[in-house]
Amino acid sequence: MSFALISCAIRRRPLRILPILFAVSLFHVSVADCAEVAGVRFPDQLQMGEAQLQLRGAGLLRYRTVIKAYAAALYLDASTHSEEILGERARRLEIEYFWSISAKDFAQATIDGIERNVDADRLERLQAPIAEFNALYADIEPGDRYSLSYLPGRGTELALNGVPRGVVAGDEFASALFAIWFGPNPLDEKLRRTLLAQR
Repeated sequence: MSFALISCAIRRRPLRILPILFAVSLFHVSVADCAEVAGVRFPDQLQMGEAQLQLRGAGLLRYRTVIKAYAAALYLDASTHSEEILGERARRLEIEYFWSISAKDFAQATIDGIERNVDADRLERLQAPIAEFNALYADIEPGDRYSLSYLPGRGTELALNGVPRGVVAGDEFASALFAIWFGPNPLDEKLRRTLLAQR
């Protein structure tokens, strides 16, 4: 864990740094400086496994255009083009929430989001990894942060406030999961454009 990440986390949420310091993960992350979006800090760069990722874009999801739901940041290799976002490319999506959300609601939103972006045959094949991933969710409070980290050949890790909760294998599952935000029917088209915009 780099000093930059510790400093960034302390400035963002001083009472929640201890779980981050003791996290053990397949996806070891080190970071550089921080960027700020609507009061939420995200590192500009991070190292995930052997992949050097950079902040591609960050933005807000608003409910009914007024209420802030969460701040999100997307990390990609500098050579990754936007149209490759759902391919076998290392990527990380960090989301910090402004509201309490239950694990049950996260699970349902994941199912709904994947259903919007894959056909029936693919959805059937993905039932087991979707259930495995949904079992990783926990209830969250305002200020909590989920991260989804994908490394080709390893799978997708879900972490809460820097603490890994599990990894689900499968490139096809990773593509379907990230399609919630970046697929043909994304959760929010404006957020999709913002996250994929080159900084």
